[in-house]
Amino acid sequence: MRINVLQHTPNEGPGAIKAWAEDRDNKVYVYHPETFGIFPKADETDMLIVLGGPMSPGDDLPWLEEERQLIKDCLKQHLPILGICLGMQLLFEKSYEYGEHTGLGLIPGEVCPLADDLKDPRLKVPHIGWNRLDIVPGRENDPLFKYIREGEYVYYVHSYYGKNCTESTLAVSDYSIPVTGAVRAGRVYGTQFHPEKSGDTGLRILKAFAEL
Repeated sequence: MRINVLQHTPNEGPGAIKAWAEDRDNKVYVYHPETFGIFPKADETDMLIVLGGPMSPGDDLPWLEEERQLIKDCLKQHLPILGICLGMQLLFEKSYEYGEHTGLGLIPGEVCPLADDLKDPRLKVPHIGWNRLDIVPGRENDPLFKYIREGEYVYYVHSYYGKNCTESTLAVSDYSIPVTGAVRAGRVYGTQFHPEKSGDTGLRILKAFAEL
């Protein structure tokens, strides 16, 4: 299987994804669109993983529009797509990060500032650290959770989060409010947490995703 990974910044690489995939005889190709402006084609992709980065879904960057088109092309071919952090936020209808911007609309809802909604003013933003992942009741049998249990811990780094997306939400983490942790629309998944940085739990989530 050919897994194409889009990496947006040098310090947010594929992490455990590359070693995990290659251990299972998969081919992993990491693309750096921000640096080189080069993308894979959908017809040379078996699985697409879109990583995080410091930019926002509404940034006026030529390569970001190409990235959106690649996601659309992979969607047309019914390929599994995993968006992580920024990659997840690109999937939403709207983003309010530095203005109001239209997203891909694959996940109903908006990406909003986390700080505006926190109930505990002592909590810091960006939200950085390990949090318990609580699976939404009724979503326990989603294929993404095949190898994990309720309450395992995952790693977050973010200042914005998915909101008003109840129908698509698979799991949340408590940060004085329920922070959207994982969403799904068909074979398109998004995680606000970083499975590639979430140790063995993250590897088991990736294993389940690869079996879709």
